[in-house]
Amino acid sequence: MLKIGLTGNIGSGKTTVAKVFELLGVPVFYADDEAKKVMVTDQILINAIRETFGDQSYFNDGTLNRKHIAGIVFNNEAELKKLNALVHPAVFRAFDVWVLNNRGATYVIKEAALLFESSSYKMCDRSLMVSAPLADRINRVMHRDGISQTEVESREARQFTEEKRSSWLMTLLLMTAGSW
Repeated sequence: MLKIGLTGNIGSGKTTVAKVFELLGVPVFYADDEAKKVMVTDQILINAIRETFGDQSYFNDGTLNRKHIAGIVFNNEAELKKLNALVHPAVFRAFDVWVLNNRGATYVIKEAALLFESSSYKMCDRSLMVSAPLADRINRVMHRDGISQTEVESREARQFTEEKRSSWLMTLLLMTAGSW
């Protein structure tokens, strides 16, 4: 089975591309959705989040206290890195299980905004990047999420720039030249 990482900056259209693959019958793993899921289902991760960010990270019913977590990590890069260092391995574990459950497929897609930032590209045989002009991406996200341009730009700032993402992709392409 060929595992293909699909990435792009916020608002680039990567989810739309992933949906096209799904329409063609290709299994798609949505890393961001899975991250939200494992934060309330993966006991190893839950314990680590409680230990790192306090018991108030979860409500009594087991749901994640997103407001508490956001208050800690929103404007604190070091705390965000701590959270990502906890969440990414849990998503990697979930991807491994998902791949096993889809082992009959010729190829699968892993849609991940942070494919390179999280190093999850290493779990994939190939990587694809969706790109769009910054102004279009900002407008899409403002419309989609009902947020301001400043909020979109803040989210964008937490990801690799398109230039850096393209550079990573070109490096990977050169490393695998001739194996397509």
